[in-house]
Amino acid sequence: MHGAAASLAVPFRAERSVIPGFGLTLGITVTYLTLIVLLPLAALVMRPYELGFSGFVAEVTEPRVLAALKLSFGMAFLGACINALFGLAVAWMLVRYDFWGKKVVDAIVDLPFALPTAVAGIALTALYAPNGWIGQWLEPLGIKVAFTPLGVLVALTFIGLPFVVRTVQPVMEDLDKELEEAAASLGATRLETFARVIFPTILPALLTGFALAFARAVGEYGSVIFIAGNMPMVSEIAPLLIIIKLEQFDYAGAAAIGTTMLGASFVLLLVINLLQRWTRRWAGI
Repeated sequence: MHGAAASLAVPFRAERSVIPGFGLTLGITVTYLTLIVLLPLAALVMRPYELGFSGFVAEVTEPRVLAALKLSFGMAFLGACINALFGLAVAWMLVRYDFWGKKVVDAIVDLPFALPTAVAGIALTALYAPNGWIGQWLEPLGIKVAFTPLGVLVALTFIGLPFVVRTVQPVMEDLDKELEEAAASLGATRLETFARVIFPTILPALLTGFALAFARAVGEYGSVIFIAGNMPMVSEIAPLLIIIKLEQFDYAGAAAIGTTMLGASFVLLLVINLLQRWTRRWAGI
């Protein structure tokens, strides 16, 4: 009895963890995010106060600004759609098939990550210019890539592909092949197995890759300015217009365009996140 009572009297001590406690990690996280993310964004949003509301609206509704925003967001969205389609195909090939040179192809996918954006822009311009390796064959057909909005799309597609592949690939590697075998044993065709078994599982990851590729493309600058031609109202992107405003010491105008891009990106990413949650519930993940 005395031994049992003594054991009950010993105060409970939580086991020590090698990982810092919740309070410390929360404080570090909040401080870091505040300094690195929240304060710069707050400064960006507050800077256009010099213009006033009417001046802000007038700044962001100028025809040149609207054309640049339309080009940046439109080409970024279209490029992300293309990457979602072909990125899924590349990830499928890398996961499901073994072939000679597979490791080389796998490494090439990451090349846009490591390649400086300016180098990528110069390389794409050299390829698709009217006298380039590919452009010289497209020019007689009336297809102009370099110095046109199509060149912007090519550059944004180039830099966004790895985001889709590297997001979808791990999910595909973890897929249980027994589910596919069960679907086949129940008489499902290959298309039905992909549409009803595989695709619902990888759809949330595909949407994540799409969102990452879109977010990267919206703010891309280095790889685009070389191949775009930067013609106002034609092939001028919004980030370049911000740089032009800064060179003219129009900091409020640059901040107004940046705030507009921030707001539009936030809304689109919010919609994509809500769609992700819906697809996860629909797929039962």
